[in-house]
Amino acid sequence: MYRFLLTPRWWVINVFTVLAIPVCLFMGSWQLSRFETRVNTHNQQQEEASGERKAEARPLRDLLPVTAKTSGERATATGRYDTAHQLLVPDRRLDGRDGFYVLTLLRVDGGANGGGGAGAKALPVVRGWLPGDADDPAATAKVPAPPSGEVTVTGALQASEHQGGDGVSASGGLPRGQLGMISAASLVNLVPYQVYDAWVTSSQAPGALKPVPPTAAEGTGLDIKAFQNLGYTGEWFVFAGFVVFMWFRLFRREAETARDLALGLTPPEPTAPTAPDADRTPDDAERTRSPGAPV
Repeated sequence: MYRFLLTPRWWVINVFTVLAIPVCLFMGSWQLSRFETRVNTHNQQQEEASGERKAEARPLRDLLPVTAKTSGERATATGRYDTAHQLLVPDRRLDGRDGFYVLTLLRVDGGANGGGGAGAKALPVVRGWLPGDADDPAATAKVPAPPSGEVTVTGALQASEHQGGDGVSASGGLPRGQLGMISAASLVNLVPYQVYDAWVTSSQAPGALKPVPPTAAEGTGLDIKAFQNLGYTGEWFVFAGFVVFMWFRLFRREAETARDLALGLTPPEPTAPTAPDADRTPDDAERTRSPGAPV
């Protein structure tokens, strides 16, 4: 009754099923492990962030380049604000409200903490956040001017933003004085000097500004990609169940067909229909012709 399992067709089905189920289970387990890794990283970052708020800030040069470990650590840098190149970063949300960042470039010595000289590089500093639209003059009028003279900035170190980040706008077309993505690549054409491939969100915001909390480094924490991993986990396990379901359905249908054949319960094969006049002779046509029909 089950000899059909040895046919070439069923060999292909069985081999596919035997290979597909472990692959689906492996991929689901792998996606689940990635989600668990992100959860553990998020918890670790929360613990480290709590400790870093109390830890003493370190010089900027000791934390560069920015890595997943140094991202979010407190950094300090001394220099002079470039008051001629203050920028607004629109479409940034804070506490569930729409607003914009106020970004000012701090001229510091190349790699060292000190006054900005002729060869100084610039560190993008987000001085704070304001609610409203960056195109609204009433909202931008509340932006405090950056302090003059030498200042020391302390804040959380952040990696340069990339396309696809939360609030990042890389499409261009922004008005003069606005910036869609905080990165050295987007600033290099706006200022006549080199820019660090990092930025700092200041822990103290002057005037009406609100401090911007640091964000988790890319590829860590409970971001949208973490929950995508969790969704992919469910999908792979569903695929494994679907493979088992389809194999059982095909098997049951084939077994029922084989049982009917063994009991002689198979329906007769349908015959091809014949034309109505295919088997009629001329005499038959003559007899069925109406008496009043013309000859």
